[in-house]
Amino acid sequence: MFFGKKNNQPEQPVPKQQENEQLLLYKQRMEQADLPEHALEVAKRELEKLEQSDPSLVEYSVGLNYLDLVLDLPWGKSTQAELEIEKARQILDAKHCGLTQVKERILEFLAVKTLRESVEPNVLIVDDEDIARSNIEHILTHDGYRCHCAPNGLEALKILVHENIDIIISDLKMDVMDGLELLAEVNKNFPGIPMIVVTGFATVDTAVKALKSGAAHYLGKPVNLNELRKTVKNILRQKRTSEIGRGPVLCFSGPPGTGKTSVGRAIAESLQMSFIRISLAGMRDEAELRGHRRTYVGAMPGRIINELKRIGVNNPVFMLDEIDKIGQDFRGDPASVMLEVLDPEQNVKFTDYYLDIPFDLSRIMFIATANDLSKLPGPLLDRMEVIEFSGYTEKEKTEIARRFIVPRQLKSAGLGGENITFSKEAVSRIINDYTRESGLRNLEREVANICRKLAMGKFSDSPSPQRITIEEEDIGKFLGPRKHYRAEGEFKPTRGITNGLVWSPVGGEVISVESVVMQGSGQLILTGSLGEILQESAHTALSLIRSRAQEFGIDDVVFRDKDIHIHFPAGAVSKDGPSAGVTIFAALLSLLTGRPARRDLAMTGEMTLSGRVLPVSGIREKLLAAQRFGFNTVFVPTANSDNVDALSEDVKGSLKVILIDHVDDLLPEIFADE
Repeated sequence: MFFGKKNNQPEQPVPKQQENEQLLLYKQRMEQADLPEHALEVAKRELEKLEQSDPSLVEYSVGLNYLDLVLDLPWGKSTQAELEIEKARQILDAKHCGLTQVKERILEFLAVKTLRESVEPNVLIVDDEDIARSNIEHILTHDGYRCHCAPNGLEALKILVHENIDIIISDLKMDVMDGLELLAEVNKNFPGIPMIVVTGFATVDTAVKALKSGAAHYLGKPVNLNELRKTVKNILRQKRTSEIGRGPVLCFSGPPGTGKTSVGRAIAESLQMSFIRISLAGMRDEAELRGHRRTYVGAMPGRIINELKRIGVNNPVFMLDEIDKIGQDFRGDPASVMLEVLDPEQNVKFTDYYLDIPFDLSRIMFIATANDLSKLPGPLLDRMEVIEFSGYTEKEKTEIARRFIVPRQLKSAGLGGENITFSKEAVSRIINDYTRESGLRNLEREVANICRKLAMGKFSDSPSPQRITIEEEDIGKFLGPRKHYRAEGEFKPTRGITNGLVWSPVGGEVISVESVVMQGSGQLILTGSLGEILQESAHTALSLIRSRAQEFGIDDVVFRDKDIHIHFPAGAVSKDGPSAGVTIFAALLSLLTGRPARRDLAMTGEMTLSGRVLPVSGIREKLLAAQRFGFNTVFVPTANSDNVDALSEDVKGSLKVILIDHVDDLLPEIFADE
């Protein structure tokens, strides 16, 4: 077989002149880029290797890609955050209805940062010449700075111990302790305080030595006071910008559809900062976050470095979405990378495997979101401050639907210019009959379904009215039979069946505890995909009833010759936790005494072997679930009374909340014959 020369041409090498021009361009970019010293040294070494390499080699293009990354990263480029509390409040209120406690906590978070910025900066002036100190002090005091003066480095260290200094302006040549010695002590004992070196012996060597030792800037004498003022202002601005992301890492926790991601966007908007969001759901490979070593074929940087390169600033609001759904397998543990990313003590020198140069992540404001905090490793959860996003009440959902969801879906369906409205009753029916959730996603889907049908109606032969109002009775025509309802029979008193309130990652839920007794040998059978804690609660409830069998009028024979079976419906859903203790007790007592239990009430609480009722979590979500399911009465542990008092009236609604200390407090209420 003959292969023609035309189809088998060797790869043409890059002409030498073109190669030199390309590398010269990289050298110019390197000189113009504001790279830190350690990154500049690495970039220079990489460029030197390229100058000695053959452009036809694969390693040559790999080296160019690496240089592009190093030069494009925002090493020193920051966004100046604008902290205005009232503006932030207006943005949060305009974009979110409800979430009052969440918004207050976020505003507190921003208020602390605002106050920190408004504090009068402290400047330490160190110079052995009285006239020099006086001139600098006069001009900076006039600019609103609080000045402290010292004649030498030793006196300056004494002031640093007692005063919270923001910036130091120091002469280089002084008696007792000179400027370089002072700089070394500041870097060792007071890291984070920038220092401007001012000296009359301004040479290239002294400037380089001072800057390499960690000085923030270098000025020669006689000092240009206007230049000094500008330098101090810029350095303090950079320092505040770097501190804006520091502080607690917020973790928004709550059911899906409660606005966690959109609140993060609103925070970025209120601060006028860039916003980055990456989803961690299902991430199993550690290299997705930390990157690959450059020795691998097709290596690339991790997503954190990639996003910072894309956004172009080193202090964005960075949202780590679905952090509780990170996976783990033989390819590494991404959650362990998060320990370094979210720890202020470690992320100052975050190392991406591909970049292989420490990059400072401490200026970033990290915000994480999660549905279930129990799935997070303890050390990772310890690095975050959790803000709970609770479910919405019916009143809040109705308001959100009319203000945000309906206009948005009408616009998406091409009906933004039409005169179409939804009545309050219509929205309420969608919420109650077609959605049963803590968040808003299903509500938005159902509204979108109606809007699509309205859009389809525009193409019918019959003329459309000028104004359309969707009423309550129209909802069934658009959405069909209702999806959620409770038949009257479900409220009928039944022996051995009670209702409990539990918390789940998707909000509050109502569970039924069903129990039956049958011939057997005294066994307790538990079904319904139950965890260990829930099984222990069942054994505890049965033991308490057995210990008081005579008091309750129960024959001891039933515990020897009968089997008791307790079942939790929805067996495909895993269930665990102590909240169902009192519910199991009520179901068993109803079963063994033969008295039907009321079904129009629900209860929650952990029960001890002596019958005491202990507090539980998620009270708000549980009461909202009781509202959605139409209960009249709810039993809550007395220890949770503060949680109940803190709830607004629309959360409690028409519910009768009864506080209980002991299971005996249930007895006057749970039996229908009483």
